[in-house]
Amino acid sequence: MSRRFDLFVIFAEMRTGSNLLEASLNGVPGLTCHGEAFNPHFIGHPKAETMLGVTLAERAEDPGALLAAMRAAPGLNGFRFFHDHDPRVLDDVLDDPRCAKVILTRNPVESYVSLKIARQTGQWKLGDARHQKTSQVLFEAEEFTDHLAGLQAFQVQLQRALQLGGQTAFYVDYEDIQDVAVLNGLGRFLGAEGGVPGLATSLVKQNPEPLDSKVANFGAMEAALARLDRFNLTRTPNFEPRRGPAVPSFVAAARAPLLFMPVKAGPVAQVLGWLAALDEDGALQAEFTRKSLRQWLRAHPLHRSFTVLRHPVRRAHEAFCTCILNGRYTDLREVLRKTYKLPLPPVARVAQMDLAAHRAAFAAFARFLKGHLAGQTSVRIDAAWASQAAVLQGFAQFALPDIIMREDRLAEDLAHLAASVGRPAPALPAAEPEPAPFALAEVMTGEIEALLREAYQRDYIAFGFGDWQPSLAVT
Repeated sequence: MSRRFDLFVIFAEMRTGSNLLEASLNGVPGLTCHGEAFNPHFIGHPKAETMLGVTLAERAEDPGALLAAMRAAPGLNGFRFFHDHDPRVLDDVLDDPRCAKVILTRNPVESYVSLKIARQTGQWKLGDARHQKTSQVLFEAEEFTDHLAGLQAFQVQLQRALQLGGQTAFYVDYEDIQDVAVLNGLGRFLGAEGGVPGLATSLVKQNPEPLDSKVANFGAMEAALARLDRFNLTRTPNFEPRRGPAVPSFVAAARAPLLFMPVKAGPVAQVLGWLAALDEDGALQAEFTRKSLRQWLRAHPLHRSFTVLRHPVRRAHEAFCTCILNGRYTDLREVLRKTYKLPLPPVARVAQMDLAAHRAAFAAFARFLKGHLAGQTSVRIDAAWASQAAVLQGFAQFALPDIIMREDRLAEDLAHLAASVGRPAPALPAAEPEPAPFALAEVMTGEIEALLREAYQRDYIAFGFGDWQPSLAVT
């Protein structure tokens, strides 16, 4: 047989027909599927103690040993893998283009009901219909929602890994596993020389009855499923690029086990002043690398990390004034002025802008942000105006902050933080003055608020921000 692949894996879940698919593939010369080879509770099949010379204990110690044994075995060998199997195996097979991927799926309602019946009857396989155990089960909406979420999360994980690796998979639905033509196509995909001799006869479908005869509260199930957002209509679209963790921007106190994870265009200077006052005779620790930050974390086992959110309106105005209006980002400013028609005067004439001109320029920037954060512009999304949700997701690639504070109650939150590490809280330094030339309270209009609410919809929803009020202005 052709050796396009050295190994294959069937990604499936319980009650999706994976036993029947395995039995059919094992009838093809040169193909061998070894069951749930990486199930944490057994090796391949219940009661088995070894596989290809590898014991259960040896596999637990080093799952790579079993993968190597499969690759070295005659023919093309594979196994079935469920989302709760040994996670150490997943990256190995997903990253390997010489490992064929087969993805088996089933209607999640069918698989959920079948799983409930199997658990209730104790019958997980059926070789003869005469021995069938039947039962009616209760549909539980919350339990099914968890079941569905787990299935979807695993499928998304597989899809993304295949996309990143430039690979494809052979998709099989539950109904396909009794279609010889589809099974022959799968055999050709795997490089088998011969076709499937026929459907496996050692197993039969356990519960062929319609759902309404298997679910005792079928009406309640219909009502619960009708409430599910099948097409994800309530999802907030997110086309904002993923951000890195920004580790070099993190700052630790001189001696206290506190780590500040700044969100750009927030009250960073004010927090750093407070952090410096916490240990009067020491310098703040900054310019971390991932390695040096890990060392700091290990050296401070009782550490607390924190970040501070700012209202999106206040933050957008800060970014506009300090990065764009005043010319800090010179090249980007010119692109915004020429390509996206923001009414920005030359930097030398900014001080001459009146309130109306400033308001018009900020409104244009807010209008630009709506499309910009949706990935509709050619301009890079800077950390100063990226959504705070995206910034925190970036942090999470390295570490999540223990505490997420709000600027409008910063003094109380910092005092609580200091107390949590047994330190008296210093006074909160005065906030940095608002960027010139006009205060946000003077500039704001209902139109600008609406534009920024659309641009930062993720932040408003994720963090519960309300409309900006003059009382939220920094004093």
